Amino acid sequence: MHEPLGLRAQRCHASAMDLAKPHMDVGLFTNRRDEQLHFWQQTVGLEFDHIGKLGGGMQQLRHHVNGSILKVNHARDPLSPAPPSGILRVRIARPGLAQRRALADPDGNAVLLVPPGDEGVVGIAIELGVNDRDAHDHFWRHVMQFASPRKGVYLCGDTQVMVVETRSVARCDEWRAPGWRYTTVQIRDCVAEHAGVLARGGEEGRPPIVLGDTVRYSFVRDPDGNFIELSQRASLVGHL
Repeated sequence: MHEPLGLRAQRCHASAMDLAKPHMDVGLFTNRRDEQLHFWQQTVGLEFDHIGKLGGGMQQLRHHVNGSILKVNHARDPLSPAPPSGILRVRIARPGLAQRRALADPDGNAVLLVPPGDEGVVGIAIELGVNDRDAHDHFWRHVMQFASPRKGVYLCGDTQVMVVETRSVARCDEWRAPGWRYTTVQIRDCVAEHAGVLARGGEEGRPPIVLGDTVRYSFVRDPDGNFIELSQRASLVGHL
């Protein structure tokens, strides 16, 4: 028997997010399929997972990253130009690496490979440029219910969101556009967590929807309008 929506929202409001895995995922969009695959698999050394069909001529080329998933979303048709998201760079802990290594993918998306433990990064870290650090501090700690081990750093499991105030983030309402575009939090109950985020003052990006028998997902948005996917994957939780 399903919980009434109001009770589910109250439960989510009262406790931390019920994560389905202790890692955040990150997604980008591109028209350069082969070049991106070569970069992420050969240069960065990520393991390919599988291809997911998104519809509309788009495929999601999923790669394992220290428990997280890198989603290389390839569009068959040209992507429309759009202001960049607030995601400035993704850091990836690389075993055996002695020092940092700065890279850029074929579309110019910034990547930083780091030794494990560098600034506490053991999986991945997402560097996020923001217009107002205080607004983001409230959002990540209270709306998203992430722990904050130090100022400007927020934890989803072992994934760090590292906030940098730039005051130059333009709001973009299109999430299917070139470059780093969104992050994903894998949770056990999309409906409950989505309602909880809204109850705590978060902004809706898209209400929950089911994609086949694979996933129930929704989007919420941070104070600058960046998209955050709340994903309930059947492969992780066993049901939709």
